[in-house]
Amino acid sequence: MNNIIEINNLEKSYNKKKIKVIDKVNYKFKNGKIYSLIGPSGSGKSTLLNLLSLIDSPNSGTILINNQKINFKEKNKNDQIRSKKIGIIYQDKNLLSDFTVLENVYLPRLAISNNKIDALKDSKNLLKKFFLLKRQNHFTSELSGGEMQRVAIARALINTPSIILADEPTGNLDFKNAKIVFKTLFKLRSKNRLIIYATHNRYFANLADCKIELFNGKIKTISNVRKK
Repeated sequence: MNNIIEINNLEKSYNKKKIKVIDKVNYKFKNGKIYSLIGPSGSGKSTLLNLLSLIDSPNSGTILINNQKINFKEKNKNDQIRSKKIGIIYQDKNLLSDFTVLENVYLPRLAISNNKIDALKDSKNLLKKFFLLKRQNHFTSELSGGEMQRVAIARALINTPSIILADEPTGNLDFKNAKIVFKTLFKLRSKNRLIIYATHNRYFANLADCKIELFNGKIKTISNVRKK
């Protein structure tokens, strides 16, 4: 399997470099694998995912995506990379409350294409896949927590990303709904896709192909836990 993301000597600090959250981290994420990211609260899991999603920029070090070095000064180019290649799933879902379920899913497509007809068609297909088609005209306030997170996953998939990053995607759900969401997430496995999710839950962490830990600014592989 090829590396889809490679990070080298990555550093991220806050408060004028007094708080070093990511400290000279090196790691290679392989295509086709699912990684769980664990670590105590405040260890930098969200920071790392924000760096990998190009939302945030490091103080030093490099990130390569598909062997292409990211220039963090090229904001517009990185926005396009994120739109086309990276799907992001947040713990708080970040859905637009003034828009319907269908609108929440198809709007990200318009960032890379003006073809609204195709965007609507693909969005409805995703909602059908996640058993949400009957909810397409509902507002997010009318959904359950589990339904909202499945909408968030559908939205993350609308541009067929090769990278999916999920930050505590079930942190606000009960165990039953969390299992449904993770089952949905694992159905997205593909030989041409990388999935990384952060979690505090050991059960869900152990479902991944590879479990990695972030602690004191360093990253290490705990285990390759999933048997092929």
